[in-house]
Amino acid sequence: MLPPAVCSAVPQQGPAASAAAAAAASAPATLRPVIAVVLSGGGARGFAHIGVLRVLRELRVPVDIVVGTSMGSVVGGAYAAGASVDELARMARETDWDQVVADRPARDLLAYRRREEDVLLPSRIEFGVHRDGIKLPPSAAGNAALEQALGRLLPAGTRDLPSNQLSLPFRSVASDLLTGDAVELVDTPLFLSMRASLAVPGVFAPVRIKERLVVDGGLVRNLPVGMAHEMGADIVIAVNVGTPLAPEKTLGSALGVAQQMLNILTEQNVQRSLRELTPRDILIAPQLPDVSFLDFSRVQSAIAAGELAARAVAPQLAALALDEAAYAQFENRRLAAPALVDSALPVGEVSATTGGRINPQVLVAQANLAPGQAVTMAQVRDATDALYGRGDLARVESDVIDIGGKRNVALVASEAPWATSRLRVGLELASDFNEANSFAMKLMYVRTSVNAWDAEVRAVMGIGDRRDIGVQFWQPLGAGSQWYVAPALQYGASAGDIFSNGRRLARAAYNVSSASFVLGRELGNWGDLQLGLRRQSASARVVVPELDASVKTFDTTRFVRYRVDTLDSLGFPSRGLLLDASVERSLGADGASLARSSVVGMTALHTDNWAGHLYGEWAHAQSGAAPLSLGGFLRLSGTAADSVQGQTIVFARMVLARRVGVLPVTLGGTLRAGFSLETGGGFDQSLALKNSARKQAGSAFLSVDTRFGPAYLGAGATRDGNRTLYLFLGPIW
Repeated sequence: MLPPAVCSAVPQQGPAASAAAAAAASAPATLRPVIAVVLSGGGARGFAHIGVLRVLRELRVPVDIVVGTSMGSVVGGAYAAGASVDELARMARETDWDQVVADRPARDLLAYRRREEDVLLPSRIEFGVHRDGIKLPPSAAGNAALEQALGRLLPAGTRDLPSNQLSLPFRSVASDLLTGDAVELVDTPLFLSMRASLAVPGVFAPVRIKERLVVDGGLVRNLPVGMAHEMGADIVIAVNVGTPLAPEKTLGSALGVAQQMLNILTEQNVQRSLRELTPRDILIAPQLPDVSFLDFSRVQSAIAAGELAARAVAPQLAALALDEAAYAQFENRRLAAPALVDSALPVGEVSATTGGRINPQVLVAQANLAPGQAVTMAQVRDATDALYGRGDLARVESDVIDIGGKRNVALVASEAPWATSRLRVGLELASDFNEANSFAMKLMYVRTSVNAWDAEVRAVMGIGDRRDIGVQFWQPLGAGSQWYVAPALQYGASAGDIFSNGRRLARAAYNVSSASFVLGRELGNWGDLQLGLRRQSASARVVVPELDASVKTFDTTRFVRYRVDTLDSLGFPSRGLLLDASVERSLGADGASLARSSVVGMTALHTDNWAGHLYGEWAHAQSGAAPLSLGGFLRLSGTAADSVQGQTIVFARMVLARRVGVLPVTLGGTLRAGFSLETGGGFDQSLALKNSARKQAGSAFLSVDTRFGPAYLGAGATRDGNRTLYLFLGPIW
C-alpha cells in the first residue's frame, strides 16, 4: 500500500508518476516521502546543478520529481529522461558553448558563399530589408548550435517524449512573451520544453508552443517551488543559482542597466518562491561570485561550487537517503537504457518541405543523401544540420522512417524571413598615427533564392578613401547543382602613393571599371574552382604634384582561380586553412600579352588559450609589378603601406595571440594580446630572394573581436627601418 503522499502524486502525472511512486515504495525501510528537486535558471551558473545532483547520488538521495527553469530545465530535463550525472558533466565540459551562444553556425560549417561574404566584409552587423521595412534577427544567438547541443544531451529516444512521460515526472516553466504569464510545459515534447525554457530574451529566439510565443521561464518563475508541491512533493530540494543584482559601479552602460532590470524581475519572483518553502524543504545556494550568466568558460568551477554547497547541507540530505541496494534499484529504473547500435541502412526516398520561398528540391540535393547510400541516423542528423550553413533557415528537422529495409528521410525546414534579403554594414579603419590614415564604410546586400534554382544577387558598395560598387548575379545550373555561372559588374575609384625604393614620390588617382563572367564549380562547402573572362578599363592620373596628363588602359583577361576556405575564424582561427591561387593572362588594346599569378595561403595555429596562424603569399608578373604589394600592419609592420613592390613578391608571417578576456556576446567576442613575426620583400628578375631586399618585421598588439570585425591596437617595426603605432579595424589580408 502506498503512503498518502505518494498516492496524491499518481493522478497528476500518469505513467511517469506511477513509476516514481513505485520507486519510492521500493525502499525497504519505512514508507518515505516524495522528494522533488527544483533547479533554477541562471545561464552558465546553472552547471552548479550538476554538482548538486552528483552529491545527491553519492549520498543515495532518491529524486522522484524534477522541476526546472531555463538552464535548470536543461539539466533537469536530461536527468529526468535518464541521463547519468557523469553524462551531464561530460556534456557541460565538451560542448563548445561559445559556439552555442554565437549568432550562426561555426564558420567552417557555413556554405562557401557565406564564408566568402566574411572575406568581403568581416562585419557581423546585419538585418533584413524588405518591402514592409527593416527586420532585425530575432536573437543575438542562432538556433542551430543550441538545438544541436540539446539534442546530443538527451538519451536516445527521449527527444520527442512528452515531459510527463519520462523516467521521472518533469515540469518545465516558460514565460508567455505576449501576456507575461507563466506557462507550465506539461505534455510538450521534452526537447521543445527545454528549448522554450532556455529562450533567454535577446540571446535566443522565442519559441512558439500551441499558438503561444514563449521565452525563458526565469522572467516569471525562476525557482518554481510551488509547482513541485502541487505535483505532490512532500520535500523539495531547491537549488538557486540565479544571478545576483550587480553593484552600482557596473551599471555605467545601457547594456548593464538592461541586464540589471532582468535580474530585478528574476530576483523578485525568486524571493516569492523562497517564501513557499516549508520547514521540511532544503535550500541549496551555490556561491558563484566569479561565474556570470554567460561565462561558459568556467564549467568546472560551477560544478565544484554546486558540490560544495550540497555537502554543506549533507546532514539534512543524509536523512533522506536509501540503503545501497534500494538506491541502486531506484537508479536502474531512472537511467535510460543503453542506446541501440546505430546501424546503417540504404537511403530510400528523400523529400523536403519549406515555407515556399526555397525550392524543396534544392534542400534535397544539398542534404547530399543519395538514394541507395548506406547511412546511420547520426549521418542523417549531420546532413540535416549541414543545411543550417545556408544562412537562411531558422530550423531544420528530419523525420526518419525505416521501412522495407530502407531509410526514408523527410526534411522539414522553417525559413528565416529576415535572412532572405540581408544588408550587412561594416567599417574599415586604419591609422599609423602619422600620415597613413584611411576610413571606409561598406554595405553588402544579399538576396537569396531569387528563383527555383536558388540564384543569389550580391551587391557590395564602399565609400571613403576607396569608393567602389559591384553587383554579382550567381546562378546555379540546376536545383542544388554545384556548377554555376556568375556575371558581375564592378567600378572602383581610389588614390595611392607611388614609391621608388621605399621612398614616396607622388600620389595618383585611379578609376577602374570591369565586367566579368565566371563559370565555376563549388567543391562541397569548402572551396570552388573558377574559369573566367574579364574586360576592364582603367585610368590613372598623378594628383600630387598635379598633372593634366592621365594614362588609360583597356584589356581583356582570362583567368583560372582555385579557392579553399575551411577556417573557423578569419582573425584568430583554431582550425582550418585558406588558399587562394590564381593565374591570369591579359591582352591589352595594343596586342601586348601579360601573364600574372599569385598564391595566398594561411593555416590555423591553436594551443589552449593561444590562437593564430601561419600565412604566406607569392605573386609574380611577367613584366611590371606583381599583383600584390607589401607594407602596413602585419604586412611588414613599420613599413609604409603598399611601399614594397616588385616583379615578384614573397611574404610570410606567424601571428599568435593569447586570450586575456571576453566581451558580452551582444558586443563581440574575445580580447587577446599577441605578436607577429614577418619577413618578405619585392624582387626583380635580377635580384635573388636571399639578398638585402628581404625585410624582417614584427609587431605586438591587443586585439578584440567586435561586431564590425577584428580590431587591433599595436606597435610594429621593420628591422633597420621604421617603427610606428597602428589602429586597425577590418580585413588584414
